[in-house]
Amino acid sequence: MKSILFKVSLLCFLLLLSVTPNVQDFQGKAYYMSKSRMDLGSWGSKMTEAQKKDMFLRLRNRLEKTYILSFNKQESLFDEEEKLDAISGATDSWGKIFAPGRQYKNIKENLLVQSQEFYGKQFLVKDELLPIEWIMGTESKQIGQYMCFKATASIPTAYLTWYSFSWSELENNTTDNKVESGADTSQKPIQITEVEAWYTLQIPVSHGPAEYWGLPGLILEVSAGNTTILCSKIVLNTKEKIQIEAPNKGKEITKNEYKQTITKKMQEMRDNRGRRRY
Repeated sequence: MKSILFKVSLLCFLLLLSVTPNVQDFQGKAYYMSKSRMDLGSWGSKMTEAQKKDMFLRLRNRLEKTYILSFNKQESLFDEEEKLDAISGATDSWGKIFAPGRQYKNIKENLLVQSQEFYGKQFLVKDELLPIEWIMGTESKQIGQYMCFKATASIPTAYLTWYSFSWSELENNTTDNKVESGADTSQKPIQITEVEAWYTLQIPVSHGPAEYWGLPGLILEVSAGNTTILCSKIVLNTKEKIQIEAPNKGKEITKNEYKQTITKKMQEMRDNRGRRRY
């Protein structure tokens, strides 16, 4: 039954594509909520429930976010809504350092343009879209008023977190240097993130939140690692034309170059801290 429903829905999708006169005629906005589980590691077991609750409140702006995806048939712009910090009443500037910035995708041109700010310096990351090999299933569920189908993918974690940083990466770099010098011949396993996405053929665009795209309908829900992104509202074909423009300010750089830049800077900061101790 689900297989028949999937085939019928796919046929409807193809018919919709055939009658769409212009890629710019179809437009909309999708509103998403992102929630991440707080990973306290081994020392979390030493914390009381009150301490865990206090930690969650302090990190809430980083664990729970809201975004808007503006899109037409060819382009999309994904941007976070600003929120005040629950404790200080200010915006969370530190949390934004390693968070994704305003993201523009152009499917026709296979182009990603993302604005990133790192310690007061503006970067304009230009690169190809992340290639995702989706495995499309027949499992379905309702999200709001939209019938959605499930797709899964296995993606190297580094491809999804190129704008971020963790101190463990410096240790990995040290290991890499040993390998290059012949001191260590072991190979590090590539970390993989299992991704589950739900898309709807009722909105025939290949866009989605964050790095995710490439399915035959708008992605309304994504679960990857400890984070779930869920669409809460969709507005289609408003009278006023939605402006979708790529960010254009900052030093042009690729994803790999940007990752190398922030890793090098964090290495310098750690080294400077160590020298001050003597």
